[in-house]
Amino acid sequence: MAAVVEEHPEVQVFDEISMIEHGVRTVIGGCLPVGLSYPQFEVLNLIARRGEDLTPARIATALQMTPGAITNTLQRLEAMALIVLEPCGADRRKKRVRMTALGREAYGRSMAAIRPKMEKLREAFTQKEFREALPFLRALRVWMTEQG
Repeated sequence: MAAVVEEHPEVQVFDEISMIEHGVRTVIGGCLPVGLSYPQFEVLNLIARRGEDLTPARIATALQMTPGAITNTLQRLEAMALIVLEPCGADRRKKRVRMTALGREAYGRSMAAIRPKMEKLREAFTQKEFREALPFLRALRVWMTEQG
């Protein structure tokens, strides 16, 4: 009979977070319009939530993407006419990312497709349960960021 290994709670927490993240990517990825990848959606979502005065570097930092990955993602979004990269007025060396009308439309379709999944999530768990989970998750994220 094989010995049962008792995992430490911190290992179990990271396993759960990993599985949750995979589930989120799978569910959202299945709702996206054809041709839009999850990382591309993340960029559009960030712009929609934080506004259009973002540089590629700020987007990369916020989404924890490498400079190469964000450059590739932004180039693909620009090729699809979902964003435009414009020179920054104050510092012409920097660029600003702006969502186009087509980008806002694609984002809106994505959110409309995701909405039923979010409604089911809200039915499965209370706002209290989500609020109680937040302090630990935020503290863990901050700690992990400081270690990086």
